[in-house]
Amino acid sequence: MNHFVNALLLVFSVTVGADVVDDKRPSAEPAVKPRSVSQESVAYLQKLRKRTPFGSTDFDLEQLRRGMGSRRDPTIKDVKLIRSKIGEISCEWVLAADADPDVRLVYLHGGGFVSGSGGYYLPLAAHISAAAKCAVLLPDYRLAPEHPFPAGLNDCVAAHQWVVSNGPSGPGRAVATFIAGDSAGGSLTLTTLLALRDRRLSLPAGGIPLSPTTDWTLASESLKTVADPIISARTMPIFRDLYLGKTDRRNPLASPVFGDYRGIPPLLIQVGEHEMLRDDSIRVADKARSDGIEVKLEVWEGMFHVFQSHEPLLPEARQSIEHIAKFIRSRLPKP
Repeated sequence: MNHFVNALLLVFSVTVGADVVDDKRPSAEPAVKPRSVSQESVAYLQKLRKRTPFGSTDFDLEQLRRGMGSRRDPTIKDVKLIRSKIGEISCEWVLAADADPDVRLVYLHGGGFVSGSGGYYLPLAAHISAAAKCAVLLPDYRLAPEHPFPAGLNDCVAAHQWVVSNGPSGPGRAVATFIAGDSAGGSLTLTTLLALRDRRLSLPAGGIPLSPTTDWTLASESLKTVADPIISARTMPIFRDLYLGKTDRRNPLASPVFGDYRGIPPLLIQVGEHEMLRDDSIRVADKARSDGIEVKLEVWEGMFHVFQSHEPLLPEARQSIEHIAKFIRSRLPKP
């Protein structure tokens, strides 16, 4: 267990490229193109391979919560941190220098639906804010098993609705909003979009799921075939039961691979090659595209779970964050 928490603190604390699948391809299978992985990333993956993935032998929820509930300061200068509340939901704005406070991104943290906090994601939020010149809100949505599905989802819906008319300096209409998140937060990104559409609420200009969990029936082939250096596939039934209890595993608001994506804004999906959740991303991209949605899927060669959060940033992480920023800029209203 200590190995996993240490790996998290490392991970979330040359030619570079991703296998990119855009919305013009008939399938979301990754394009077969030769790519070079940076020497820094090769060395880092080798380091990760020497560790024991979380959940290989036991599942220590309390230690997981201590690790992912810790607070990490931004690593770039001149970043404003503004604490706020949405009803009972604690949250924090991250605003890099020159960021536009009226372009607002809700970032939903990872942690298997049972752990994690906005404070753990301050460095990544700062990098995104600086690259995309947007304000980033980190909400501490409710966690299972104390608050099982759909409590956390409802908090994420409320957070997005709030940022439509509230910014870092107070009430004010957003120019544009976006939703992003990783792992559990990537799943919540997709399910929040579905819930907003179903409830006829304001939709963001785009969604950015990173390594999302999308299928609680656990049917993705990569759960069986990928040796994930961060987390064991043995954990998935435990996370599922803590989060869902007796909820139908095929409920689209829990397993978004089963969702109907008609009317959902464009998606940018990023995932690493060496992830047990890789095929969850590929399958949900296929599903959204089959429903007529604009989807860009990036499968990053040589990368691991939420590689975007490595500190200091790997070359691939810097490029992936720039892709996020480009996606956001491309979705802004024209002057």
